[in-house]
Amino acid sequence: MSIALGCDHGGYGLKLEVIKYLEAQGIAYKDFGSNSLDSCDYPEYGRAAAEAVASGECETGIVICTTGIGISITANKVKGIRCALCSDTVSARLTKEHNDANMLALGAGIVGTNLALGIVDTFLHTEFSGEEKHCRRITKIAAIEDELLN
Repeated sequence: MSIALGCDHGGYGLKLEVIKYLEAQGIAYKDFGSNSLDSCDYPEYGRAAAEAVASGECETGIVICTTGIGISITANKVKGIRCALCSDTVSARLTKEHNDANMLALGAGIVGTNLALGIVDTFLHTEFSGEEKHCRRITKIAAIEDELLN
């Protein structure tokens, strides 16, 4: 498994904690920045991580900003991305089981480190259910994307 990481200055500290977690688990990652606490714009880092997932360069992605909102909106502009902003482990589990989300967004100013790492762990270790109703819904999402994002 390879994880695309992206954050802005507001998510930088939490990204470092996620990196420690990934390294301890032996999970490969590619860091698309930001690499400091200097003020920057989340769209460039969210886009880079999302494009890596959409292209298949990375299997999944984790993006982080202060609330997780802006960077998740950005990631979801990339065709093929289903990025879910999660603030609890139940949402992280269900978005994988039901939506086959391929990216996770976190709000560093919303969730603490321990909860965030629990969310990451849940997201990375939950599989898509493959249930017909969920497949049908994901197919409908992809059809909307094909129609509107071309």
